[in-house]
Parts: sequence; C-alpha cells; structure tokens
Amino acid sequence: MNKKFRLVTTILIIAFIAGMIAYPKIKPLFTSKQSGPGGGGPGRGGPTGMPARQLLNVSGYLIKPATMVEFYNSTGTLKPDEEVELSFETSGKIVGINFIEGTRVKKGDLLAKINDKPFQAQLEKLLAQKKLAEEKEFRQRSLLDRDAISQESYDQIVTELQTIQADINLITARISETELRAPFDGIIGLRGLSEGSYATSSTKIARLVKMSPIKVEFSIPEKYSDVVKIGFPITFSLVGSNDTLHAVVYAIDPKIDVTTRTIVMRALYPNRNEELKSGRFASVTLQLAQINNTIAIPTEALIPEMEGEVVFVYKKGKAVSVKVGTGLRTESKIQITSGLNFGDTLLTTGILQLRQSLPVVLDTLIVNE
Repeated sequence: MNKKFRLVTTILIIAFIAGMIAYPKIKPLFTSKQSGPGGGGPGRGGPTGMPARQLLNVSGYLIKPATMVEFYNSTGTLKPDEEVELSFETSGKIVGINFIEGTRVKKGDLLAKINDKPFQAQLEKLLAQKKLAEEKEFRQRSLLDRDAISQESYDQIVTELQTIQADINLITARISETELRAPFDGIIGLRGLSEGSYATSSTKIARLVKMSPIKVEFSIPEKYSDVVKIGFPITFSLVGSNDTLHAVVYAIDPKIDVTTRTIVMRALYPNRNEELKSGRFASVTLQLAQINNTIAIPTEALIPEMEGEVVFVYKKGKAVSVKVGTGLRTESKIQITSGLNFGDTLLTTGILQLRQSLPVVLDTLIVNE
C-alpha cells in the first residue's frame, strides 16, 4: 500500500512539473481561440478576424528657401613678414655689440662692429695720396692750358688720381663689411656671440624679425585653385583663443605639390600691435561658395539607388518616392536642384521602412528657418 502511494505521488509531481513547463507554450493556443470570430477579445481585426495594420509614425521637414554656404577648413602656420639671420660679410674680432636682445631696432641701426683698424690705416694712406695727386693734377692742368706739357703727361696724372680714388672706394667697402646694420625695422632676438669673439661670414650673430604684418601660410586641394585667387578673404583662429581673425590672400605658389596635390597660399594679417607671434598653429577657414534661395535638405533624408538618388515626401497620408538632382554638399545639408519644390514635406525618419505609397502618420513637422 505504501509503495502504491509513493508511486502515485511521484507521478503526480512529475505531471505537475511538466505542466508548468508546457503551459507558456500552449497558452497562445487558448488565447487565439478566445479572440477568434465572435470571441470579442483584444486584437480583433473586424469581421474577417485579421489583425489591423499598424501605421508608421514619421517626422517631416517643411521645405522653405534656404542659404547654403560651402566652407573648407585647413591648417596653417603663422610666419613673420620678414626674417633674417644676421651675420658679418667678413671675418674678424667683434669690438662692439650695440643692441639689447629682444628690443626693437630701426633700419640702418649699427648692431655690431668688427675690428677695422687695418682698413682705417690704409684709408688714411690713400687719402693722403689722393690729396697729393689732386694738387699735381691741378698744376699739370695749368701747364696744359699754356701748352707747357703734352696731353699724354696730363692723362697720366689723371689716371693716377682715378686709381687712388678706386682704391679708396674699395677700402671704404671693406670697412662697411665690418659693420652689421639692421636691414629693416624689427625686433632682434637673442645674440649668439659676445664682444671679443671671433666671427666669420657663417657665424650667426642674431635673428631679426618683422612681425607686422604677419603671414598665414596654408594649403588647399588643387580642385579649389580656380576659386581662391589673390585678394580672397579668409578667417583663422589660434589654439587657446576664441577670437576669429580675418586675413586676405596675397600670394599663391604657382606650382602644385605632386605628393599632396595641394597648393600653398599665404594671407596677410595686419598684426598692428604685434600680438601674434610667428610659428603658431592656425585653423584656417575659407568660404568657397554661397547659394541663396535654394532647397537644402538633411543628408540623412537622401537615399542612393541604382537609378539615382531619391527622397520620400508626404502626400495625402502616404510616402511618395521622388527622384532628385543634387548640387552643393556640406557636412549636414545637400542642395536639391530638381525634383522638390518649396512647400513640400520631406520625410526624415523611418527611411529604411518607407516604400512607395506606404500609409504613414506624420507626428512631427520641422520647419526650415
């Protein structure tokens, strides 16, 4: 009796567990029977019992006249208007340094001097010889006027005087080579030698920089070379500054770089207060084109197909496919040149689910400002 009781109990437990496992799978069968014809349950689709088709909710974009602007962003470097490494034209010991590092100098200022005493001694000797030759030439000319000497004798003394003058000019030029003068107005940098050092023509004394105006050097792809000309305005900004600065292209390299297929340009910024320093990194922006009163749509609304590009518009509760022509493209907008008109409602969401004449519900309408 106990064995039969245990057997029955075991069978009942197994049946209960099996029922718990199978119930979720067979529950829909009971539910479908209850919601069938005449069932009156939820999800009834009408007399035929078919479930109702759910409409796709979409967002629309009302097309109005817009302005499209094409920009190109490049990177550039600030360069000084003028820059030179100062050095002497000759060799010798430096006997004088007449500038303070980091200060402003004027064109023609004497910056440094090399020992020129040997040249000065030669110059004194030649000046004395010149004086004697001039006196001799004066006497010879008086004698020539009285026909007391021949023309040949007078020409010899004139030639001697001219030779002395040529030697004086040469020594004067040698003396000028011992002087280091500023070739233009600017700010002089750090000097590399001290007074008493020996300098040669390859020895760098200091760097002279002119910072006003300052140059912005950048490059653009060769396809824009016909758009950007001399006089083209640009804007640029510097790292760490939110200011937008304006410059004008003044020079274009006549040769395109065969490696990068870009062309180098330079623009001028006044930099009147010399607040910008050369060598800084610049973010350059060029406005290449501006089109007014055009149709511009979001890029995500355009669908590429084998036959061309299409969009969907909202008409009488349905999605309608329209083939369009495109023009200018930016990061977020595309110009439509044909296929759409002002006032059309462009569908911008549910693009992958849209089909020709598919009924849709327009729940959001964005107006293009």
